[in-house]
Amino acid sequence: MIKKILVSQPQPDSAKSPYFDIAEEFGVELVFRPFIKVEGITAREFRQQKVSILSYTAIVFTSRHSIDHFFTLAKELHVNIPEDMKYFCITETISHYIQKYVQYRKRKVFYGNTGKIEDLVAIMLKHKAERYLVPMSNVHNNAVQELLDAKKLTHRECVMYRTVSNDFTSEEVAAFDYDMMLFFSPTGIHSLIKNFPDFKQGDIRIAAFGPATAKEVADHGLRLDLSAPSPEYPSMTSALRAYLQREQGEE
Repeated sequence: MIKKILVSQPQPDSAKSPYFDIAEEFGVELVFRPFIKVEGITAREFRQQKVSILSYTAIVFTSRHSIDHFFTLAKELHVNIPEDMKYFCITETISHYIQKYVQYRKRKVFYGNTGKIEDLVAIMLKHKAERYLVPMSNVHNNAVQELLDAKKLTHRECVMYRTVSNDFTSEEVAAFDYDMMLFFSPTGIHSLIKNFPDFKQGDIRIAAFGPATAKEVADHGLRLDLSAPSPEYPSMTSALRAYLQREQGEE
């Protein structure tokens, strides 16, 4: 029986999150505990990439992390971002986060409507003369670079932050008693193995979001009990709800 589930993400800000509905509906305890964390690189590490921020006229932001670390690095490097710098964000929510650092002006902030990079690139194509800088994590694929290359946009990707293991304390290790764990990135699986080198899965269910995460589960010889997304269940919460319904129906 599944009674306690570890969700390897921060706790949702909104009380309307589907996770809370699932906890109430199925009588399960959800513990939100990220296995990974994001930290900025140093100014020295950034300089080694030989990137001049002011050589670019537009910045592409795919997450709040990229915004935080872009402006933090610019400050550390004593780079004054010009007022006419343009910002292209993958969602409207991320675009509003820019207000934390600069005055928000619609004439210089653009965003996609679907959250997909293809949608944002369609907007970028209307500004072909811009020179785009794309801040990224050290853990990334080449999808953005390849798409911008294909559209013949002038761009440069650079690492401004890194994803690392969010290590468990000895108290957390001792109290580790979950019936199910949900993972959302290959790095989360790496962190599990790092923190629990003698991990034995046994009856613990493992869920993975995305094919790369699922592959990482298999590569470590672990059993994958739930995989998302799928055509029927596009989110982890919808897949988890269906899984728990089947589990309780079998009891």
